[in-house]
Amino acid sequence: MAMVGRLAALGPVGPGARLGILGGGQLGRMTALAAARLGISCHIFTPEDNGPASQVCPMVTLAAYDDLDALSRFAASVDVITFEFENIPAASVAHLAALRPVRPGWKALETAQDRILEKRFFNDLGIATAPWAPVTDGPQSLAEAVAKIGCPAILKTTRLGYDGKGQVRLNAPGDSAAAWAALGNRPAVLEGLVPFVSEISVIIARAPDGATACFEPTLNHHREGILHTSSVPAPIRPQTAIAARAIAESAALALDLVGLLAVELFVLADGSLLVNEMAPRPHNSGHWTMDACHTDQFEQFVRAVCGLPLGDPSRFRAMRMTNLIGDEVHDWPLLMATPGARLHLYGKVESRRGRKMGHVNTPV
Repeated sequence: MAMVGRLAALGPVGPGARLGILGGGQLGRMTALAAARLGISCHIFTPEDNGPASQVCPMVTLAAYDDLDALSRFAASVDVITFEFENIPAASVAHLAALRPVRPGWKALETAQDRILEKRFFNDLGIATAPWAPVTDGPQSLAEAVAKIGCPAILKTTRLGYDGKGQVRLNAPGDSAAAWAALGNRPAVLEGLVPFVSEISVIIARAPDGATACFEPTLNHHREGILHTSSVPAPIRPQTAIAARAIAESAALALDLVGLLAVELFVLADGSLLVNEMAPRPHNSGHWTMDACHTDQFEQFVRAVCGLPLGDPSRFRAMRMTNLIGDEVHDWPLLMATPGARLHLYGKVESRRGRKMGHVNTPV
């Protein structure tokens, strides 16, 4: 591994190098598999034994994310570092960044970790979101937010919410106390419901030199708060697709992002857009690219964080991605026998309600 031990990783990091990934889930697994195709090995840092990413990587460090000694040893073994999920302690990222390039940087991570920072970020760029108000210090703050936003609305924790977790619907002001208690009395945001006609997402890659490449928007359907399907082409107006890409590009530039940025958006009846949230990493709604694009999102992610030329993100066929949640994974024999279907399983041993076990891409 020619480049380890020196900051040559500030330039291109190519075949023979090693990419460090914080997180051991399925996104890390699919990133590692994509890296291997480019001759780049991966070192996974995770507190979870035998996770999806650990099963396919030659090097794994099992340690807590705040174990600075383990992080130092991890950094010494790699050329560049990235992450497959956002909830990494700030002190850990700062520690790693002093030793190796960490991409994307702390600004993207910090903004995506906190819904209040995220919404302010987009609003400061002149990009619209659903009406919202911070709820930071208890029932009084929530009452003020309800008076401003109205009901019905959704109360969401500022941190650690995903796949429908960490949120409660308020149908009337009288629901406030119960909603606050249901979230564990944690800081939150209150979001007004908007009359959207569909939900889409768009994923953009940005390289260290500022070059960008954007995947086309995908139409998303959720079930019980968890993404169920993502389909392309999305049935949206051309100008809406252009606007979605422009939003993603503006956000990536403002964050000085190196890597991938996924932006989820609500489409209104007139074709205008409201940002829902973002993620500075590969995204579930981009899994369709694995079997429909010249360069899929995971290879593009590796190319971007390693400073390699970005690939062609264009699509060569229509596709629908369907998540396999919980016991749906047991349908794998039928899915494998379906003509044209491409099955991707994550190696998780136990299926649980709401747990993503894999996905299947089906041409449409």
